[in-house]
Amino acid sequence: MFNILMVFVFPVFSQQKKFIDPTNMDQSVKPGDNFYLYVNGNWLKNNTIPASKTSWGSFAELTEESVNALRELLEESSKHPGTSTIARRVGDFYTSAMDSLAIEKKGYLPIKPFLDKINNLKSKTEVLNMIAWLRANAISSPFINLNVRQDSRNVSRYIIGIGQGGTSLPDRDYYIKNDNRSRQIQYAFMAFVMKMFTLTGETDINSKMNAQNILDFETILAKAQLSRVEMRDPVKLYNMLSMATIRKTAPHYITNDYIKKLGFQKIPDSIVVTSPSFLAVADSVFQNLSLDSWKAYLKWNVIKDNAPYLSSDFVNSSFQFNQVLTGQKELSPRWQRMSNLIDKQLGDLLGQLYVQKHFKPEAKKRMGELVKNMQETFAERIKQLDWMSDETKLRALQKLNAYVNKIGYADKWKDYIGIVITKDDFIANVRSSLTWQYKDMLGRLNRSVDKSEWGMTPPTVNAYYSPQRNEIVFPAGILRFPFFDPNADDAINYGGIAAVIGHEMTHGFDDQGRQYDYDGNLLDWWTVSDADKFKMKADEVVAQYNGFTVLDTLHVNGKLTLGENIADLGGLSIAYAAFKKTDQGKNGDPIDGFTPDQRFFINWAQIWRNNMLPETVAQRILTDNHSPSTHRTNGPLTNFDAWYKAFNIQETDKMYKAPALRTRIW
Repeated sequence: MFNILMVFVFPVFSQQKKFIDPTNMDQSVKPGDNFYLYVNGNWLKNNTIPASKTSWGSFAELTEESVNALRELLEESSKHPGTSTIARRVGDFYTSAMDSLAIEKKGYLPIKPFLDKINNLKSKTEVLNMIAWLRANAISSPFINLNVRQDSRNVSRYIIGIGQGGTSLPDRDYYIKNDNRSRQIQYAFMAFVMKMFTLTGETDINSKMNAQNILDFETILAKAQLSRVEMRDPVKLYNMLSMATIRKTAPHYITNDYIKKLGFQKIPDSIVVTSPSFLAVADSVFQNLSLDSWKAYLKWNVIKDNAPYLSSDFVNSSFQFNQVLTGQKELSPRWQRMSNLIDKQLGDLLGQLYVQKHFKPEAKKRMGELVKNMQETFAERIKQLDWMSDETKLRALQKLNAYVNKIGYADKWKDYIGIVITKDDFIANVRSSLTWQYKDMLGRLNRSVDKSEWGMTPPTVNAYYSPQRNEIVFPAGILRFPFFDPNADDAINYGGIAAVIGHEMTHGFDDQGRQYDYDGNLLDWWTVSDADKFKMKADEVVAQYNGFTVLDTLHVNGKLTLGENIADLGGLSIAYAAFKKTDQGKNGDPIDGFTPDQRFFINWAQIWRNNMLPETVAQRILTDNHSPSTHRTNGPLTNFDAWYKAFNIQETDKMYKAPALRTRIW
């Protein structure tokens, strides 16, 4: 999935609210030197990051509103469920989650039986059986997971896949790099692992030995993993291997007995493997690692995966390590963490309560109209492309016209039948929901692909494009200002949510999404010449973003962020073209001192405003396929002729790029 944002507009001009507040701007900065600071400079100075957050901006503000709304719903449901089964279930889950006294009293006892089982393992065969048992019972997901996924080559069916994994840190580079920050994180990780083992009664000596073994083991796996940039190539990741080949690649690990113990009813003829080379290394590690090291690794995974549901010692220790990674000052309040957890575990139940109270049917209707307008505008732009042949254009239009648009919330809700929820056993509730999810995943092999499913819950402040389903999805949570407001002028809504709609649409035609056809199958539909022309334009985007310095010597990774950068450029271009069809886009009458075009670009910058802790910035450079907010705002604008005209950008301005060097794709 590729995620981002969206919205729609009608020319109803509000006299009550100013959608552009000049006090948020720093007009001492020239628009052509740093447009992001020109629009957001004072807002960034006046809005510090809350101690319990790692960043604060437009997304975070709306997310805070969503989680507060969820808290209201959960507290009301826990106290007064009435006759609603939905309210009773989410309310009981919340009651158990907020019973901190009961959770403190149990300490690590909820996971002790599993740790004891691991301690009693006597052979590698028993280790393999334990890995499968932990996974099948939703207690932990150690090492490599077999999972059920949609077949990229035949999206009408589900298949079994094997991905790379087995590591605890956010990215493989943390294990491999030897710079000061990476070494500090490695030391902090070892201290964290030691602390967690001591909390389960292990001696200091054993805990230290376990921590070193785990770091060494995970480093081997990290070195064998594909990088995030390599993981952007869907063709490279699709390796359909016969079971005979897999048995040769991983003879000690991927056995028939192991597959059966995971809960699969029959042995598949073939499996899609993300990285055959990683699978071979994992099998070698499985065979060569000592029994004691395996016990330590399995126990670590049980502790780590269940720490959020245990007593405060485990929660606080996890947070202390997270502070090293992100710089976050304070742990988020328990009610907030638990609201987010229930949204994740029972999202379609809680989501029903959310949309009943916080999402109007009119908003869904208006969004549908805006999406239609953007789709038509995108089609017009494809037809006018000077670098694409007519043959490829026809196929591009076929794909665009096949888009499935989902707005607000799902048409069909999951009922979660089989999940047992009680008021007095929090971790049992968590485990019941996780077990249900695992069994639901296994059950997909026996049913057709359900195209009505959503990958996000209604309160989520985000949006996404799914290449395999060829759909764009906009949850209710993102449909608020600064992205969308029904009372705003067109410039605001088109510079906001429409640019996000265009962003998601463009993902179907970015460096990854363009490799999927109108049905969602991984199938090359481009002529060789057109593909080469696209790659040349994409390389221009890579080079531009590689040149952006973020923090000290850290640069944006142009290859990692390529898809998002292409989508930003395309989304902005399509939204502006659609905006120019509106009455406001044509008349040029200013509002509050800004022309319509200026308002369009100003709100584009407003939606990305964001303060972020430097530690989090450093982490995101490695792990996030989105560019930092400054460059998400400024990068596309330097390629956009209308922006130069709207703000009278001159050759002497720092952001100026000569017309011949401006990248135009969609």
